[in-house]
Amino acid sequence: MKFCSACGSAVSLRVPSGDDRHRHICEDCETVHYQNPCIITGCVPVYGDQVLLCKRAIPPRHGYWTLPAGFMENGETTAEGALRECLEEANARVVDPQLYTMVDIPHINQVYIFFRATLDAPEFSPGEESLAVKLFREEEIPWDEIAFPSVKQTLEHFFRDRQAGEFRVRTDSVRRR
Repeated sequence: MKFCSACGSAVSLRVPSGDDRHRHICEDCETVHYQNPCIITGCVPVYGDQVLLCKRAIPPRHGYWTLPAGFMENGETTAEGALRECLEEANARVVDPQLYTMVDIPHINQVYIFFRATLDAPEFSPGEESLAVKLFREEEIPWDEIAFPSVKQTLEHFFRDRQAGEFRVRTDSVRRR
């Protein structure tokens, strides 16, 4: 960040009074510009014994498979964002979203929140950000072509939990290697 969004003046990186972290602070109006993690919200859309995945049409990880998910928008809940992303990326309507996983990725300042949800009918098609959309049984998942570690962890939890017959809310993290 180079300029203040409040007045347009230059900002400098320093620790504000009463804080313990470097922040961008305006040289003129003293506005402190906090930069916080982004929330990505999405769904594990389930139809019978299958999970709906999207093949990415955009970077990063173009051409790799993922769960329908994206950045949460202002003015929406995490569940509303997850349902919106499922509709935008897969033209799929899901119901009964249940909080399922939260995956922290501190080195890129992101938090992924996934909801298990039911796809009432096998009606879906690629949205603008998807090359393809497909239902997969566990043994069909293209594990080597999963776009993100957070998605892979969520899918692994899902199939283990389904086998055990009990779904619980899970927290996880992805650490830089």
